Amino acid sequence: MRELSTAGVIPATLLCFNDDLSIAEVSSRKHLSEVANVSGISAITVNGHASEVGSCTFEEQARILDFSLAEAGDRVPIISGVYADGSLEAAKLAKAWDKAGASALLVFPSNIFGMGGFQRPEMAIEHFKCIADATDLPLIAFVYPVQSNLHFTFDGLIQLFDEVPTVKAIKDWCNDPKLHERHIREFQSRPHPVNVLTTHSSWLMSSLSLGAAGLLSGAGSVIAPLQVALFEAIQRDDLAGAREINDKLYPFQQAFYAEPFLDMHNRMKQLLCLKGDIPNAVVRPPLISLSGSETNRLEWLSSIRI
Repeated sequence: MRELSTAGVIPATLLCFNDDLSIAEVSSRKHLSEVANVSGISAITVNGHASEVGSCTFEEQARILDFSLAEAGDRVPIISGVYADGSLEAAKLAKAWDKAGASALLVFPSNIFGMGGFQRPEMAIEHFKCIADATDLPLIAFVYPVQSNLHFTFDGLIQLFDEVPTVKAIKDWCNDPKLHERHIREFQSRPHPVNVLTTHSSWLMSSLSLGAAGLLSGAGSVIAPLQVALFEAIQRDDLAGAREINDKLYPFQQAFYAEPFLDMHNRMKQLLCLKGDIPNAVVRPPLISLSGSETNRLEWLSSIRI
């Protein structure tokens, strides 16, 4: 296990499938290795949205973490997602990922909270306590937007940090620039700071300019070198340089995060296929492959050197 800093550029890698929908381990490992070789990244996340974790069994998630550690664990820390609705199941995953060698855990909200969990923040806190009791690994809380009904309130997050000190960062997807800035200013200035890792990839320069400690994003599976360059330019207060890099990022952001939003990782996978980096763009149901017209719209991006 490599030591982790919950800051900087943290790509979330994609997962390749064969035509029969089984995991294509050789292609997945090659993709993971290429991302791990990007100079300047802080870690890699697996078993996240980008790898279609919701369509993978526990056994498959364990296999993904195992081959990710074998392929790249000697080069970068590996963060693994904890994606489960039940707290006992989430704790089981956390304990297994800790034993396997993960450096940190990205904790997804339970879908059960979609029925008003934000009104009972103590439920989410107990969910995290159950996970924290199973592992001493650093936890990254995935903060969803208000519209999802899976979000934390600001006060709920403060209570979480106070009661579960192993929460070291949030993956911030609040989708509210004003609230996002408040998260950055107040969480990162706590006596025991909690880093804000932005996942607002469609307005990344704005987010990083507010002072986010880093980013955790599926787009890093395709454009990690540009993300690193942007992050480093902002860290050294090079506004002109950051704008120049952001101009290069812009067409990718517009393509990946167009409506419908759920196709974002589908588009990333298709672009890697068009570039010849992976052999196909197969996704698992309920996702379906992109239409021919949308694939054609991505074609020109494949010629851009990143």
